[in-house]
Amino acid sequence: MPHAASFPASSDTPNLQYSLSFTHFGQHLIDVEISLISRVQQELWLPVWIPGSYLIREFSRHLGRVTAITVDVTDTPVREITVEKISKNRWRLDVDAGVRVLVRYQVYAFDLSVRGAYLDNTRAYVNPAAVCLAVAGQEQAPLDLVIYSGAAFAKTGLACSLPIRQSAERVSEHLGVCHQLHAASYDHLIDHPLELADHARIQFDAHGIPHQIAISGHHRTDLSRLASDLQKICSYEISLFGHAPFKDYLFMVMATGNNYGGLEHQDCTSLITPRDDLPRANEPEQPGAAYRRFLGLCSHEYFHAWLVKFIRPQEFAELDLSREVWTRMLWVFEGFTSYYDDLILYRSGVIDYHSYLGLLAEQITRYLQNPGRTEQSLSDSSFDAWIKYYRPDENSANATTSYYNKGALVALCLDLMLRQRGSSLDALMVMLFGLANSGGYLQADTIPAYCERLIGDRLDSFWRDYVEGTTELPLATLLAEFGVETVLEQRVLPLGLKTSETPQGVVILQVLRDSAAADAGLSAQDVLIAIDGIRASSAQLELWSDVAGFHANAARRDLRPLSCHVFRRDELMAFDVIPAPSLQTLAKLQVTAPELLEGWLTEPQL
Repeated sequence: MPHAASFPASSDTPNLQYSLSFTHFGQHLIDVEISLISRVQQELWLPVWIPGSYLIREFSRHLGRVTAITVDVTDTPVREITVEKISKNRWRLDVDAGVRVLVRYQVYAFDLSVRGAYLDNTRAYVNPAAVCLAVAGQEQAPLDLVIYSGAAFAKTGLACSLPIRQSAERVSEHLGVCHQLHAASYDHLIDHPLELADHARIQFDAHGIPHQIAISGHHRTDLSRLASDLQKICSYEISLFGHAPFKDYLFMVMATGNNYGGLEHQDCTSLITPRDDLPRANEPEQPGAAYRRFLGLCSHEYFHAWLVKFIRPQEFAELDLSREVWTRMLWVFEGFTSYYDDLILYRSGVIDYHSYLGLLAEQITRYLQNPGRTEQSLSDSSFDAWIKYYRPDENSANATTSYYNKGALVALCLDLMLRQRGSSLDALMVMLFGLANSGGYLQADTIPAYCERLIGDRLDSFWRDYVEGTTELPLATLLAEFGVETVLEQRVLPLGLKTSETPQGVVILQVLRDSAAADAGLSAQDVLIAIDGIRASSAQLELWSDVAGFHANAARRDLRPLSCHVFRRDELMAFDVIPAPSLQTLAKLQVTAPELLEGWLTEPQL
């Protein structure tokens, strides 16, 4: 594979250049070449995690053998040099300083997510953090990234928000189309995913800033409707903060059958969504639940361009991508964003307040149905994201809380409490944006101190009880003061089990702590095959699913044990379960004073 000499060098051509080729799409292998001017004992390294997703992902496990040669001024090979792997994600080159070196390797790319790399005959997707080795000591150097499409992608488009220096229609039949892009540094490079695919594209402006939507995969999207709705959302978010920390923006979307997720970047976002979540020509004026979910995802990731990509905690001032970077503030960056993502759908006019209150009721229901909220604080949830949130298991709901979900509701409570005192969370966000604009970072005391500046009160008990502690959030009380009544309904989770019906039987997914099933010894991953001598089924369990029905059943049976037969692994076991209700709460919100509600939902109160 030739390196970036496919384009003529100029006075501003950087010494550091990366080349990616996708000719081996059938084997899901990306060919990578790095051209660099070496230092003595030059080292290369690859991140172990990607900003915005707090899990050690060990991207280097997908790299093949790394080789290197020196070349002269005409790019003629001179000699092979030794490449020694010195740690799980670090390599050393045995080379003198000032020598031009070409480093070559392949990356296996078959991760259909927004965090890694994927390559087949229809799509080439790259998050550079998972593919491009950093050159130690030269991370702040400018660089070029050259993309060779290969024959399979010669007629497809490139989606990437990096500036393009130049493009060549066809380098050769084998290498296909060539694009030369530029990044200011390695950090800048890895903040810009790219995709070669057949895209449906549309553009719109928000406050004079060009935005582009590029959708790959099979779909039947009404692009005009999507652009219209996103224009409203983006315009509102820019207005809220006053200006945008980017000059243009790209929504990069992959439509699939059922995948879902998003990852924020400074001037783009990478999204993967079920194709049925995208709007079609018959989408009603009020978005359906599926399309509303996609708009919420877009709103969330776009908001991150301010909150976490620009407004950052002190711990993220200089990210160490070779290890975990611990912070107790993810509840701010993900929680506040999760509060605003749906609220902005309403404020921008994309959904009505009935839809918004329905989304808020779902958030409250998820919170109330999470027993782990009494076990783990919001601060601890943030700190433990690396080892808990991204590694859920059958016990997670019993032991942990989500800094997304509870964080959003803490943001709601804080907003309402600030509004009671003449300010708002909007005003706090503007102050945080001002801090970032002056080069500052959020520290542990920043938000309490800013709240004191806004209302004359640090709200010490708020942080102690709801962020550092596990005190129940005062949702109903606060919402009532803004014209919304919280109606709670109870339903029984049969025997304390969450299950899934399969041909092999009813698979137990989760056993609630202190439930009847837990007391009897039933376990997650057991396959329930019979209850009281009758073949187990979801319908049979549903007999115990409502409060009145549960007590009626229990009365008729005089609370005698239920005989439950399960397969645990390949062993048949029997358990006697004494019926006892495990109650789940469902929240519904009803408007009692529209004038109070309107003041909260629509007035920024800066």
